[in-house]
Amino acid sequence: QVQLVESGGGLVQAGGSLRLSCAASGRTVSRYAMNWFRQAPGKDREFVATINWNGGSTNYVDSVKGRFTISRDNAKNTVYLQMNSLKPEDTAVYYCNAWLQGSTLSYWGQGTQVTVSS
Repeated sequence: QVQLVESGGGLVQAGGSLRLSCAASGRTVSRYAMNWFRQAPGKDREFVATINWNGGSTNYVDSVKGRFTISRDNAKNTVYLQMNSLKPEDTAVYYCNAWLQGSTLSYWGQGTQVTVSS
């Protein structure tokens, strides 16, 4: 089993920055693709960013490209989401996900609230 705990959320003004962290425990996630999703009130959960097992490949939803950066530190079993130039529409609960590619193994964190005021 993998336990994921997100942190770093909070209230920030538009144009500000936050750095989310997702710490994994239970087993190493160094071979897992790590993903960030978000869910705004009344909306479906949407994909935000992904990073492959060694950090060599990343991808983002178009709405955050150029503003968000996903990274990982496998030695610390942790993935990060640096969020810059935040907009009110980025307000959501942000969830960390670990997925072992080629398998059905997938784990979720409990989420961290990000609120961007205008």
